[in-house]
Amino acid sequence: MEQPNTKQPAVSPTASRNDALFERAKKLIPGGVNSPVRAFKAVGGTPRFVQRAQGAYFWDADGKRYIDYIGSWGPMILGHGHPAVLEAVQKAALEGFSYGAPTEREVELAEEIVRLVPSLEMVRLVSSGTEAAMSAIRLARGATGRSKIIKFEGCYHGHADALLVKAGSGLATFGNPTSAGVPPEVVQHTLVLEYNHIAQLEEAFALHGKDIACLMIEPIAGNMNFVRASLPFMKRCRELCTQHGALLVFDEVMTGFRVALGGAQSVYARGIPGFKPDMTVMGKVIGGGMPLAAFGGTRAVMEQLAPLGPVYQAGTLSGNPVATACGLATLREISKPGFYEALGERTRSLVTGLTQAAAKAGVPFCGDSEGGMFGFFLLGQLPQNYATVMTTDGPSFNRFFHAMLDSGVYYAPALYEAGFVSSAHSAADIEATVDAAARFFAAS
Repeated sequence: MEQPNTKQPAVSPTASRNDALFERAKKLIPGGVNSPVRAFKAVGGTPRFVQRAQGAYFWDADGKRYIDYIGSWGPMILGHGHPAVLEAVQKAALEGFSYGAPTEREVELAEEIVRLVPSLEMVRLVSSGTEAAMSAIRLARGATGRSKIIKFEGCYHGHADALLVKAGSGLATFGNPTSAGVPPEVVQHTLVLEYNHIAQLEEAFALHGKDIACLMIEPIAGNMNFVRASLPFMKRCRELCTQHGALLVFDEVMTGFRVALGGAQSVYARGIPGFKPDMTVMGKVIGGGMPLAAFGGTRAVMEQLAPLGPVYQAGTLSGNPVATACGLATLREISKPGFYEALGERTRSLVTGLTQAAAKAGVPFCGDSEGGMFGFFLLGQLPQNYATVMTTDGPSFNRFFHAMLDSGVYYAPALYEAGFVSSAHSAADIEATVDAAARFFAAS
């Protein structure tokens, strides 16, 4: 009787484990990834499957090392595997993974967040930025008794139905769904405006002011790469919300503790005396790489939440003891004197180096940064809104992305995502990155 062939097929020494893993993943996971932004669909090629990470680097399934400029999309402000954070997480894990009951550590984390962000009087811990933004919208509606909300084109606030919208045909109409599965009636109360467009903002409040519950904004938009709200625009947002009784909600999931110790709102407060939002949504850095987020605001607004008030929100893993240990250790490290000065200088050196390398080669390029967050565009000047961002040369970016990837530098695999520098990035890492970019620009 013929015996079955149990011999494994020969594997080519040049075969990539990233390719093999991607093929396996595509059979079981839609698109082979558990979040669309991890896919290489926009740039082409195979996603890198991370095997391990340390400091400013990660290694893929083939053992290749990359200088990491996404840092888990922002949380890893201290780099991967920081000793103090690792120790806190290991200790917490030994005590228990989850209780479904209050812990002292979640109180300590709330105290730390409120201490560092002056606009906050109370916070509610949750598990993701999407959950925090969705809950903040519900709370704003419950606190004001109004239904309509304002958001801006190019700003991303998670994948809750009411926030997955694109601009409508005019100020008299509301947004249209940008995702299948979102009924038009769900977004009928969402008004989508152009970022940094003061006249349009004023007209929207003139038309709908008495019905607007809140205006939600990324103060530095990180999902159309890196676009700042101008000081005059932000000042007008604050004035109009105050005038019409709407709540100004800052989405600082990305910028919170990433651009400054007090978040982006502290950056705007330098140029607008007394400035503060009514509510803030936070995530990423406050969890230090663990699933943790928060939303907070004034005591009067936050006390509308259950169990004190009529606005319901709950979560089994909210305030998870391991996640709070990770976040608390991270916040304590970044609160040390001189941390942001050093981080900001290192990030600026990267953007300056890239800009100078492109200029030397005659390649259109511009960049900007704040704290440990940065962005760049293959454009002659910094864009102020989503429509301008969309004029960037996509094919040129894709070539740049793959050239950098081949050189061991990992940027976001999409034209519209901000980048992140950690305190673990060295001057040598920045120099190596700029050198690799210079080679690409010179050959372009």
